Amino acid sequence: MDNGFFKNMEKKTGVNMKDIMDLANSLQNANFKDEKTVRSVIKKVSQIANKPVPQEMEDQLVNSIIKDGKSLDFNTIANMMNKK
Repeated sequence: MDNGFFKNMEKKTGVNMKDIMDLANSLQNANFKDEKTVRSVIKKVSQIANKPVPQEMEDQLVNSIIKDGKSLDFNTIANMMNKK
């Protein structure tokens, strides 16, 4: 994708695309059955999105991902955070 696309996305969302790409790269080999890893990813997404995740919601996300076998991607986390 070209830089214009990323710059446009950054303007619209206020999210640095380098942060998103770094997070996406770190997810490739992550163990999503490990609670510590999942919590770390949730915190990173929360920081990038500048949206705090209360402890109760973090616990629900972790349980859903680890125990219920949901896949972890940006849409899953964003949807769960928005159902608040």
